[in-house]
Amino acid sequence: MEFYRSSRRLQILGSVILLLFIHGAYSFYLPGVAPQDFEKGDELKVKVNKLTSIKTQLPYSYYSLPFCRPKKIVDSTENLGEVLRGDRIENAPYSFKMREAQMCNILGRVTLDAKSAKAFKEKIDDEYRVNMILDNLPLVVPIERIDPGQGSPSVVYQLGYHVGLKGQYEGSKEQKYFMHNHLAFTVRYHRDMQTDAARIVGFEVKPYSVKHEYEGQWSEKTRLTTCDPHTKRLVVSSATPQEVENKKEIIFTYDVDFQESEVKWASRWDAYLLMSDNQIHWFSIVNSLMIVLFLSGMVAMIMLRTLYRDISRYNELETQEEAQEETGWKLVHGDVFRPPTNSDLLCVYVGTGVQCLGMVLVTMIFAMLGFLSPSNRGGLMTAMLLLWVFMGLFAGYASSRLYKMFKGTEWKRIAFRTAFLFPAVVSAIFFVLNALIWGQKSSGAVPFGTMFALIFLWFGISVPLVFVGAYLGFKKPPLDDPVKTNKIPRQIPEQAWYMNPVFSILIGGILPFGAVFIELFFILTSIWLNQFYYIFGFLFLVFVILMVTCAEITIVLCYFQLCSEDYLWWWRSYLTSGSSAVYLFLYAAFYFFTKLQITKLVSAMLYFGYMLIASYAFFVLTGTIGFYACLWFTRLIYSSRTLIEATFLFFFFFLANFACCKEILVGGKTSAWKIPSSPSESLYKWAESLRFHVGDSLVWKYDGEKDSVLQVTKDAYINCNTTNPAANYSNGDTKVKLERSGPYFFISGSKSNCVEGEKLHIVVMSTRGGHTGGFFTGSAPSPAPSLALGAPAVAPATGAASSLTRQVGVLGFVGLLGIVLL
Repeated sequence: MEFYRSSRRLQILGSVILLLFIHGAYSFYLPGVAPQDFEKGDELKVKVNKLTSIKTQLPYSYYSLPFCRPKKIVDSTENLGEVLRGDRIENAPYSFKMREAQMCNILGRVTLDAKSAKAFKEKIDDEYRVNMILDNLPLVVPIERIDPGQGSPSVVYQLGYHVGLKGQYEGSKEQKYFMHNHLAFTVRYHRDMQTDAARIVGFEVKPYSVKHEYEGQWSEKTRLTTCDPHTKRLVVSSATPQEVENKKEIIFTYDVDFQESEVKWASRWDAYLLMSDNQIHWFSIVNSLMIVLFLSGMVAMIMLRTLYRDISRYNELETQEEAQEETGWKLVHGDVFRPPTNSDLLCVYVGTGVQCLGMVLVTMIFAMLGFLSPSNRGGLMTAMLLLWVFMGLFAGYASSRLYKMFKGTEWKRIAFRTAFLFPAVVSAIFFVLNALIWGQKSSGAVPFGTMFALIFLWFGISVPLVFVGAYLGFKKPPLDDPVKTNKIPRQIPEQAWYMNPVFSILIGGILPFGAVFIELFFILTSIWLNQFYYIFGFLFLVFVILMVTCAEITIVLCYFQLCSEDYLWWWRSYLTSGSSAVYLFLYAAFYFFTKLQITKLVSAMLYFGYMLIASYAFFVLTGTIGFYACLWFTRLIYSSRTLIEATFLFFFFFLANFACCKEILVGGKTSAWKIPSSPSESLYKWAESLRFHVGDSLVWKYDGEKDSVLQVTKDAYINCNTTNPAANYSNGDTKVKLERSGPYFFISGSKSNCVEGEKLHIVVMSTRGGHTGGFFTGSAPSPAPSLALGAPAVAPATGAASSLTRQVGVLGFVGLLGIVLL
């Protein structure tokens, strides 16, 4: 029956939303209900909701305490999300008439016994709040506070009022419990000047504790001496509070005041939703963008520096034998696409991550469009559950596609595990927590009917959709590996300490968590401190930054791993970004001990149980993003000379050559073009320590009246022959652009100076050798120019991967450490 009512409400909600799209909506949100106009004297239906406490996190029904009751308690229809949140919306005994003020209305009288007095005291101890609803607006308590910077008072709102409070009588140290038994309601309305109809835009209350007194015997016509509108005696303070003790008589009263407001119906939720400081959220965005900026710079550095250096070394090899010897990430091309261990489990987790990603993206889009306004209680949770169910189609498709890439054949087994693994783990934790809630007799316990609805959604809709998706994915042709896999696995060399799998995985999770942890604080506050969260625009931006960060950090660490000849990247790419869930759970523990006041064991178990579920979902979500980013990256760099690779290499060669073009001051100082005072100061030593690229320029600074620069041939360089130079420069500020690769020879215009050592010989690196095939074809480049005079040469290509590994690893570790510190 509950499931039928929930489905019926969703159908009505969908119909209303469709009508809003057709006819246009005039409000800033689409709550699923139309505004209701009230004429003067119309009855207003007040409803009571659950009792809530941030100290126990266990909601209870309003009538679980001996409050005054109506003649018949009627439950309101609740959707799936409301039931899971523990909402229990019921009618209240309060009677309101539109725009008709009421003073000192007597609601009823209750005489406490030992059991009821104890129940009230327990709820007061745990700081429980009473929640009510009027025209879909929650009841709030206005509190004035003075901002230190402004000096003027501002009003903040707290949801619900406290059941009571603790205190002492003057002159006594004994702790007493007092009940809030008088409520001063304020209903704010916006009136239409033409029709005189009004719409409710605010529902506030000020609670008081008053020990009411009366004369004579109690009857329905009894008039109170402590609160009587006829004598203009009203309750304005709690000077004589109502004590909670066994056999104490408590009289419940209330006032109702109506105040006209300039706030329109479309903006009535502003007071509830605009309680937080947007500057903090902008700071969160800027913080996340800085992380992405540094990380993007590091990825660009890898592409522009490391990949360029790898390919340049490959092009500069001097002999055919060295050309046969591959280095770094190219060395493991025959093993990099070897299926990993437990590949079936990886396929299942990747499919589950796709399901999570789809659910989160679509939910955020609908939330930003206003469909999941807080006025639609439970709408967010209902939407997430339904989207999770229907995203099972994409989960099955993604897992079976990856499974077929690993040469798997039993797609039904993968579909079954995808449909059951993650939901089974979450359901097991959820059932244990629900049993604990049942033991506390809380309204937060999911009833049997709702439990049956959840099982039906899982087995009746989600599981079949996963199998349909898996069938469609397995029918597709498999993705071909860019390179062939060797039959015999290559032995992985011993790794440096900073490339230890556990260390690199944990390091990789810091940056994705750092991109979201500020926004995470507000999310946890809204969940556990009973506040509204509706800034989904900020949240969507942070989520996009999270995806970019996960992708980039995984690519960076994956490249370092391949450079160290470790080809087991499949699982590590998933765990690298997925490890951010570890930090999320640790932050949740930090939040528990610093921000919450939970003292009961059951409440603590509920908190950590639900945060464990959230961390697990965050793990599969971020892990899948990192995995797909690394899969794209490895397939790209290991592809043969296809159009994609040619474009990729051309782009980075262009950027690298552009970045490398620079002006080089000969000798590193203005007075370097002279006779060297010692062999250590010769320009030969200086040139030996540098690399020169095509496009660079050499700059000489000297006295043009006493010296000059001649560009000569090799023989003229050896013999200091100053006649017939290729070029003669004598202006004192000479600049020569290196427009080709190969050797360059320069001598002084004074033969005696040249003989004494005032000359320069450099070799410009070739931008491209005789590379005619792919990376792994084994073709050799043209040999570099050979010199027979002991002149400085290009640094040799050693062909040893260990040197490259150390350089790349240290560079990456230092870069990551710098980003983390920043």
